[in-house]
Amino acid sequence: MSKKKQEKGHNSKSFDQINLKLTQIEVHSSTTSQPLLSALKAIRRKRPGLLRRGVVLQHNNATPHSANLTQQWLQRYIWEILPHPAHSPDLAPSGFHLFGPLKCHLGGMAFETEDDLISELRNWFDNLDVDFFRVGINSLLSRWQKCIDLHGDYVEK
Repeated sequence: MSKKKQEKGHNSKSFDQINLKLTQIEVHSSTTSQPLLSALKAIRRKRPGLLRRGVVLQHNNATPHSANLTQQWLQRYIWEILPHPAHSPDLAPSGFHLFGPLKCHLGGMAFETEDDLISELRNWFDNLDVDFFRVGINSLLSRWQKCIDLHGDYVEK
């Protein structure tokens, strides 16, 4: 993939409680299935028993995720999709766990070029510990329960 295409791509963190991987993907339906296929292969290699129990995927309602091509791929591999209400940053790990620390990190910084900003973001992501993501993923359960208890209302904290 060319550098220009990579820069226009979308950063995706894949997390399976063992591995954390930063990959660049272009965000459209024809490439959304590739990271999913890579995750499937990694699960098959590292945890073959997990596939027999089934894979549960949470992703948002972005157009590439809801596109027919992506949905067909997910049905083919029989992945269960956790429903994710539109415009619910309170239930998305990026909204409740990632953006706050990132905002603190970038606070007060100024960038002369977009490349400088991209470089700083890559550096920040590269230096995050896997436990940072583990905490965010594990906190989903309590946030989902709060959402259920609130009959779907917004979850503050």
